[in-house]
Amino acid sequence: MSIGFRFEPEWRLTLFALVMVPLLAGLGFWQLSRADEKAGLRDAFDAQQALAPARLADLANAPREDLAYLPVRLTGHFRGKEYFLLDNKMQHGRYGNEVVGVFELEDGMLALVNRGWIAADPARRSLPDVPDVSGQVTIRGLVYLAPGKPYLLAEQKFSQGWPRRVQALEMDKLSLLLADGQASMLFPYPVRIDAGQPGALSVEWKIVNAGPAKHVGYAVQWFAMSFVLALLYFLRSSNLRQWWSQRGGA
Repeated sequence: MSIGFRFEPEWRLTLFALVMVPLLAGLGFWQLSRADEKAGLRDAFDAQQALAPARLADLANAPREDLAYLPVRLTGHFRGKEYFLLDNKMQHGRYGNEVVGVFELEDGMLALVNRGWIAADPARRSLPDVPDVSGQVTIRGLVYLAPGKPYLLAEQKFSQGWPRRVQALEMDKLSLLLADGQASMLFPYPVRIDAGQPGALSVEWKIVNAGPAKHVGYAVQWFAMSFVLALLYFLRSSNLRQWWSQRGGA
């Protein structure tokens, strides 16, 4: 006796599949879009690196979109112990801070220069011993534009005196803090110093935290899960295996 093919879906399983299969596939397409974004960011970075370093003083009124990762040259001096400690920065599994110094250019403009990472007390009972940079120096670095608003556990309150430990660089607030109310004195974006420059600490800047290939790999996983779930639903809701076995036997 031959068995005809039957498809008899159960409504709860069907509802689950209708929600999850498109959701998993959508996550796959989202990862592909992230891969495109990272590839575009990497290409933009490579293009910027081909440019000669610009004088920071010439960029005060430049459009924001032209500044990301732009090589710059600064001549001036670090203002002694005036620096911020960006908290909770890990490097190779070790706790530390990023040291952001206040740099005064020859024309009086101020810039925040991220000198890189330094090990710190995990218990936060003491501040790290940051080496001074004396005298006038010329340094190179990259203008850094944060991808979005900084994540804060609570509103930042700035202590008196230096150095000051902070969660993130809120440039609008720091400009008023540093320039005595004259926000225009501070360059609106921090500069990440290049390795080997005067004052540089442990410098390991990451342009992207995951390359395009990694996102493509994630996308393949999401698509595979979507396909497997759809296949399992089809097998569970039909007699496909029995029907195919009978055809094979015939």
